[in-house]
Amino acid sequence: MTPEKAARLLPPLVLASTSATRIAMLEAAGLSFESLPARVDEESIRRALEAEGASPRDMADTLAEVKARKIAEKRPDALVIGCDQILELNRRIFAKPETPEEARENLLALRGKTHRLLSAAVVYEEGKPVWRHVSEARLTMRDFSEAYLDSYIPRNWEKIRHSVGGYRLEEEGVRLFSALQGDHFTILGMPLLPLLSWLSLRGIIPA
Repeated sequence: MTPEKAARLLPPLVLASTSATRIAMLEAAGLSFESLPARVDEESIRRALEAEGASPRDMADTLAEVKARKIAEKRPDALVIGCDQILELNRRIFAKPETPEEARENLLALRGKTHRLLSAAVVYEEGKPVWRHVSEARLTMRDFSEAYLDSYIPRNWEKIRHSVGGYRLEEEGVRLFSALQGDHFTILGMPLLPLLSWLSLRGIIPA
């Protein structure tokens, strides 16, 4: 069988997300894929999981699976990648800020402390999960001034409103931090290296 024919027999890749950051990561890695929005009620699911006493790791994993399953129902022919990220500090789970005031409150709560980011990915194939992974990073915020915060938020609001911590590390948000521990891709929202390794083992991408 020629490489071209073999490639045609491989299932297409679908990312169950329209996150610009996750799309950029997969594109930079040279993957060919389609992106579709999962459109699930993340906040309701997260609250229900919290009420059940689920760990932050299990929350990230469950939300990633819900997203993958939602798109897999529409695209049973594909390998569907669902992703989610949870931010946790002292057992408090942070959500995406709905207002600049909420972003300010969250960032003040994170200031001077070390929080955890848990990034999960789940892959669905033929209606069932076939691979999953959760990776963790620890990030320490510096004791930034409220004056800087009050200039940072309005300047970056349209971008940080889509981020659980109210920051984007790949942009000006990096100035909020004093130390980082963990994989860069985990911090951006996807356990990319383990995912690429699995895709390579499956023969979806060249080894």
